Amino acid sequence: MQVYLVAGARPNFMKIAPIVRALQAQDALTFKIIHTGQHYDREMNDVFFEELGIPQPDVFMAAGGGSHSQQTGKIMVAFEELCVAERPAAVLVVGDVNSTLACSIVAKKLNIPVAHVEAGLRSGDMSMPEEINRLVTDSISDWFFVTEPAALEHLRREGKPDSAVHYVGHVMVDNVLYQADKLGQTDTSGFETSAFKAARQAAGQRYGVVTLHRPSNVDNAENLGRVIGALKEIAAELPLIFPVHPRTRANIEKFGIDLGPNITLAGPQAYMAFLNLWKDAAVVLTDSGGLQEETTALGVPCVTIRENTERPVTVDEGSNVLAGTDPVAIVREARKVLRGEGKQGRRPHLWDGKAAERIVAILAKELA
Repeated sequence: MQVYLVAGARPNFMKIAPIVRALQAQDALTFKIIHTGQHYDREMNDVFFEELGIPQPDVFMAAGGGSHSQQTGKIMVAFEELCVAERPAAVLVVGDVNSTLACSIVAKKLNIPVAHVEAGLRSGDMSMPEEINRLVTDSISDWFFVTEPAALEHLRREGKPDSAVHYVGHVMVDNVLYQADKLGQTDTSGFETSAFKAARQAAGQRYGVVTLHRPSNVDNAENLGRVIGALKEIAAELPLIFPVHPRTRANIEKFGIDLGPNITLAGPQAYMAFLNLWKDAAVVLTDSGGLQEETTALGVPCVTIRENTERPVTVDEGSNVLAGTDPVAIVREARKVLRGEGKQGRRPHLWDGKAAERIVAILAKELA
């Protein structure tokens, strides 16, 4: 019984990696890694997959960019040809990217069962393409693998049968714990940002890490200017390093926004290099969904620069604070952390590094 594991962008591989390792440890199911090519990342080389402890993808579909509709359509056509030719026993999709949506629709129309990992997450913000992808994928999936209590409630309210919904923990946490352990045996001196980190630590200084990529934050000159203004105010008290998304960098330049002397820009980071940077930060300031969860997994204070989150357990139980986009609130929450008044979070239930093992055990039983 062969399962297709679908990934379209670099973060998806972080999520399927623990599932691959769990599948490799059993005999009931075989698998193929399907890379749709939704994003082509030059960092996804042999070393990238070696770091994750997984093989290179079995199939690369090279879907590429374009509008949401163009990209989704190209993925659907290529994935349909693959499924018709080989007919997997099930298709497993993760998260909420266009590849997740496209491959779920194709599989369902071919009567191939669909398993959705990270099912049930909801932001309530229909202006987010990810929210539409989540809703559509969950409307047609056969098995729902859930990371947190709020997702359980969403799926129950949407009428999903209890027998199909499985609270298993979080594969992203499986991966960050695996990588953090591996980092302890890794020479980090060659990482691009190691010099910045070493200099701060040698001087007995703390530092903060920033990531920004949400269109609502970075594609509008006024919004981006307000957020950067808050970061400059924080940077006057705490040096910040900002591995900057290419679109964000282009907009900073286009809008003529000054970052000031205390924010250090860096290029996009490979997974291990970025983990090495943020795991020892005094605070992480971000609009990333995944980073909210990873910081909670390792107990790093996180200030989320968004008006909503589809991952409320990181706020209810973890080390994350939802600050919104008001500069005053962003600065206030960061200063609380620096004064030692930030929240003391904990790792949520079942975020124990074994979610992938539970998923594989359930799939093997269901498919048998």
